[in-house]
Amino acid sequence: MSTKPTTTTPLLGAAFLMATSAVGPGFLTQTTVFTQQLLANFGFVILLSILLDLGAQLNIWRIIAITEKRAQDIANDLFFGLGYVLSALIVIGGLAFNIGNVAGAGLGIEVVTGLEVKIGAVLSAGIAVGLFLLPEAGKAMDAFARYLGLLMLGLIGYVVFSAQPPVGQALHRSLFPQTFDAIATITLVGGTVGGYITFAGGHRLLEAGVKGAAVLPQVNRSATTGILVTSVIRYCLFLAVLGVVAQGFLLSKDNPPASVFQLAAGAAGYRLFGVLMWSAAITSVVGSAYTSVSFLRTFHPALERNHRYLTIAFIVVSTLVFLAVGRPVQILVWVGTLNGFILPIALAVMLIAVRQSRLVGTYKHPLWLQVAGWLVVIVMSGMAFYTLLRQAS
Repeated sequence: MSTKPTTTTPLLGAAFLMATSAVGPGFLTQTTVFTQQLLANFGFVILLSILLDLGAQLNIWRIIAITEKRAQDIANDLFFGLGYVLSALIVIGGLAFNIGNVAGAGLGIEVVTGLEVKIGAVLSAGIAVGLFLLPEAGKAMDAFARYLGLLMLGLIGYVVFSAQPPVGQALHRSLFPQTFDAIATITLVGGTVGGYITFAGGHRLLEAGVKGAAVLPQVNRSATTGILVTSVIRYCLFLAVLGVVAQGFLLSKDNPPASVFQLAAGAAGYRLFGVLMWSAAITSVVGSAYTSVSFLRTFHPALERNHRYLTIAFIVVSTLVFLAVGRPVQILVWVGTLNGFILPIALAVMLIAVRQSRLVGTYKHPLWLQVAGWLVVIVMSGMAFYTLLRQAS
């Protein structure tokens, strides 16, 4: 049954859940590494990725709302078994990302308090588990993502001010780049709306009862807000890194984003990085666990009944894997690229499903959204193929 929310809380909660799921340790590392490589030209990659992100997210969130079903159920209704394949891809990618998220949370605590990374990771995992044990875990998760998301915006804004970046040059090259990197683009899109991330807010809205044709304008606003929050954070981080690199400083290979904060604002900046890293990581732990499990819970009544404990198990497994094998910087960049490969598959499934009257009734998906969605599928598939060829050569 279609419902119309009487408050903006679930809409903002879904937007910030998606945004903070994207802004994790991998996001910070990818943005820093690519800015160091492409300099001001990276601004163009960010702007292009925003357009691709919007094309993907608006389609997916609207289709989830109009069908009133989670993505895996839509895929299974389209072709039985497809939902299981999609869920496997999402959960594997989500688990890989979450290992890095747990590690990033531990690193943040180490920077701020001096505690060993593994101890910080365990403490952070305990906080995430405690969140899902609360009686109204959904509302608590919304507030958690919203407040920490605003904190991250403030911290990065301070470092941008301290780094004094060449804003004019950045804006010019954002529109007129001298060079372009397909791998950077597919990694950014994959790290923003690839894998589980774009489904985080869509599934959260569905669980909050925001569904049906009547709420589509609100779904549009929520989806757009999530992308804009993520994009502002990424562009500000890009400016901060550019400001540091433009002054001739060399970034640490072991922890590039930490060195940006330290070089821009000294010892205080390094402490602020710890707060930022922890905030980014812990919200991503929550978002990854929640969304990955949302792709499993509808497959059996027992999974639905025990989804909260399944979510907790997901966090515990991620933590144990990190404690056993660690998390190199290269893995965080690679997983973003992997999620970029998953996106065209998932989006194509949704776009085919929305044209099936047995799934959407009399609803007609806007032509411009269909065109935008298929353009994202084609562009991301092409860049994924190009990336494979480039990495193989």
